[in-house]
Amino acid sequence: MEDPASAAAEPWAEGLHNTNNNAAPGGWPGARGGHPLAPFGGPGAKPSYLDRVVMEIVESERTYARDLRSIVEGYLGKIIDAEEPVLRPEQVSALFGNIEDIYELSSTLLQNLESCASDPVAVAVCFVTRSQEFAIYTQYCNNYPSSVAALAECMRSKVQARFLRECQERLRHALPLGAYLLKPVQRILKYHLLLQEIARHFEHKVGDDYELVLEAIDTMTCVAWYINDMKRKHEHAIRQQEIQSLLLGWKGPDLTSYGELVLEGTFRAQRVRHDRALFLFDKALLITKRRGDHYIYKSHIPCSSLMLIESTRDSLCFSLAHYKHSKQQHSLQAKSVEEKRVWTHHIKRLILENHHATIPQKAKEAILEMDLFYPPRLPRCSPERLKKSWSCQPLGDTASEPLQGRRQS
Repeated sequence: MEDPASAAAEPWAEGLHNTNNNAAPGGWPGARGGHPLAPFGGPGAKPSYLDRVVMEIVESERTYARDLRSIVEGYLGKIIDAEEPVLRPEQVSALFGNIEDIYELSSTLLQNLESCASDPVAVAVCFVTRSQEFAIYTQYCNNYPSSVAALAECMRSKVQARFLRECQERLRHALPLGAYLLKPVQRILKYHLLLQEIARHFEHKVGDDYELVLEAIDTMTCVAWYINDMKRKHEHAIRQQEIQSLLLGWKGPDLTSYGELVLEGTFRAQRVRHDRALFLFDKALLITKRRGDHYIYKSHIPCSSLMLIESTRDSLCFSLAHYKHSKQQHSLQAKSVEEKRVWTHHIKRLILENHHATIPQKAKEAILEMDLFYPPRLPRCSPERLKKSWSCQPLGDTASEPLQGRRQS
């Protein structure tokens, strides 16, 4: 998924050229329902750039809500009303997720936006007051890979594929169902970009009104950041289960006891014939040797006992060891300077976080800043606020087993 803090695509790159995925086709909207849009600034007044930005937010939400309705009524409704079951219940659940909840939220948001009388501040308030409701997108985004897999399965069935194509023809959609199921993922990551355009062209960049606009941007950036973070954690949890199933010779606890999977990579290792596949978790570093599709367990080091030694001779090399058994080092060579920097940064961070002694936060930050590694800038509002309000549960923490000291093969 796209990182909201570093999104390069600007939906307003050239004047007012509209590249929003959920916007109405044909450029700026002129009329809806056979009636012209309400004029801005009185009769005959030409809409300002800011006016048209607000128009785009409302019109693109209207198009988005219409697309969601076509999924709910034109596909899901037809499946439910069919005399003969076309899809199995588990296929329906995987394919559509909580799309009905998404449609209900978009419809309500659209009503609020339409009642704003083209006031950009009122539009911003709509997003601020509904920030927690956007949490339902987390479930949809996490389910999206299952949706893609379910759709692929349906398209392999002649009966199901024909049914879905008939639904598409009835709706007169140029694009198949898969393109429409992607729209919620695209839309939730667009809101903060659209709101940024309001701030960019706001006349007075001081005062309460401008602060409300900035709060809306921060709110929706937080939402996008949180959803991306939950999506990443969901993917890492699936990968963690996969690693567990492929790990041979491991006699320790379930890998979930070591927290979230942070990084994985393959490194050349000194004094051994085969490369080492490393898995860095919140609480431990797992060192393995790849054999086909499996991983052979070699050793593991708790992050609270991990020692990092950076090479002064080779910019790609670094060593890892258990501080109580420092003579048994794993000397590794990264593929690039950037890979080494990312790994050493996160290893330092986890050593500090798991250190038995209490280290002041400023001291931790000073140590990490020495890496010249700067994570993406987060919005002014704290994502922790959303995590708390959306009942995000922390990962468990159990003690790890001691390192087994033996020569590596």
